[in-house]
Amino acid sequence: MASTAAKPSAEVVIRTENLTRTFTRGDEEINALAGVDLRIHAGEFVAITGASGSGKSTLMYILGLIDRQTSGTYWLSGIQTDQLDEDERARLRNQQLGFVFQGFHLLPKATATRNVSMPLVYSATYDKTFSPASADLRAEAALRKVGLGDRLNHRPNELSGGQRQRVAIARALVNNPRVLFADEPTGNLDSKRGKEIIDLFHELNNEGVTIVLVTHDTELAAATPRRIVMRDGKILEDTGARHAAS
Repeated sequence: MASTAAKPSAEVVIRTENLTRTFTRGDEEINALAGVDLRIHAGEFVAITGASGSGKSTLMYILGLIDRQTSGTYWLSGIQTDQLDEDERARLRNQQLGFVFQGFHLLPKATATRNVSMPLVYSATYDKTFSPASADLRAEAALRKVGLGDRLNHRPNELSGGQRQRVAIARALVNNPRVLFADEPTGNLDSKRGKEIIDLFHELNNEGVTIVLVTHDTELAAATPRRIVMRDGKILEDTGARHAAS
């Protein structure tokens, strides 16, 4: 595993103040987040961990603009996201964020190249210079970046679990996101393939990619430069943070 990490910049790419998220279940109110203050600088590699129900996934969905907070404020690249409508949030998510999930979420009948190019197809809504040919070239470059240059035309059922997750990572990278979110990315892999994926994340971070990893695996979290432990919707511990000037 890589022993170095990217040096975070002074730029705060993620900032939250008093972030809360409340769900209603019958007559019961559940406080999934209970006042989260967080800063993540560009270039950091952060693991958010905690037991089931600690709030770590809820926090990731809000930071990833998939869900909205109940109260509090979230800035992404200096943009106050709670003031955006759904179209603006979708555009910001497509342009600045990448996602890797435990379940891969690949189109079963599409090649690796076509799977990776999908975010670029969505980008065509905002980019009038989009062309399918350029999307394929960028997708192929992303696949080569994750070591799958010889699997461009393979479909998911022709790939191993580790290779499918690499396709998912290439898809997350194809738009050159500011932040890469990974939710239990090794959960469906054996230990060898899981280590390969984590090594790849370290390589990407060494190249300057900001990574937020959500996991319940304490051993996996321990291998990251910064570790945040959540409990009952709050940050219990934050170790290894590089406190660059805001």
